[in-house]
Amino acid sequence: MKQLLILSGKGGTGKTTLASAFIKMAQAKVYADCDVDAPNLHLVLRQSVKPQVKDFFGMPKAEINPTLCAKCHRCLEHCRFEAITVNDGSYQVDSFACEGCGVCEMVCPVRAISLKPHIAGELMLYDNKDSLFSTALLKMGSGTSGMLVTEVKKQMKAVDVGADLAIIDGSPGIGCPVIASISGVDLVLIVAEPSVSGISDLERIIKTAQTFHTKTAVCVNKYDTNPKKTEVIMTYCKEQDIPYMGNIPYDENAVKAINQGLTIVDIVCDAGLAAQEVFNKTMQIVL
Repeated sequence: MKQLLILSGKGGTGKTTLASAFIKMAQAKVYADCDVDAPNLHLVLRQSVKPQVKDFFGMPKAEINPTLCAKCHRCLEHCRFEAITVNDGSYQVDSFACEGCGVCEMVCPVRAISLKPHIAGELMLYDNKDSLFSTALLKMGSGTSGMLVTEVKKQMKAVDVGADLAIIDGSPGIGCPVIASISGVDLVLIVAEPSVSGISDLERIIKTAQTFHTKTAVCVNKYDTNPKKTEVIMTYCKEQDIPYMGNIPYDENAVKAINQGLTIVDIVCDAGLAAQEVFNKTMQIVL
């Protein structure tokens, strides 16, 4: 099964908008939302079944047994993250501040502290029999986004529905969730924005993908808001020998469609027609 990953160097470029359109046009049987910090693909691609939900355990966190605690103050003195507090004489661990280093467990003379598995998020799998949608939501304050993305992709491949292509909506930026998303994919389609920051972000995400020797392609969304910067991106891609898939215009009808929970190819609009051309060119590369 081929994997197409859609990325952007920053949020707000239209990555999810294009991903949802691609899923509709491809009639994809397998797709995933790896933007685990703020997943929103499900808002456009509404599911007919309830998801199978399971907890995702990240880094362990310290827990203090109040019955055993001798109130010696040693854990508080040695915690470099200031995760231990005293409230009304009771020693407690702030799970948001705890890094699970285990120092408090080591210095506790009465073994009142232990590291316990900590729920860092939720994995969700929508099994529609003829299609599979994998996604997840990272719990606020958790720092294991890359690990969670890896689990999302494992879920995506766990059930064989006879698909030739999986389409993945990745995270913005170049951090851990993006790196985990890139692993094992056949093509990264980067949605760029024609602005100074957009060009900088484009270059960063291309370098990240090239580190993993992953093939990349580029398209520009809202290209007509800054034609000069769009030309800069096209020239850059030509110089770097990066396939250029096309331009998508700014379209108020596309905005209205998204606000109604539709994709840009569910209606007839300029953005949707341009997305169709980008899709056709991309499929020639990935399949």
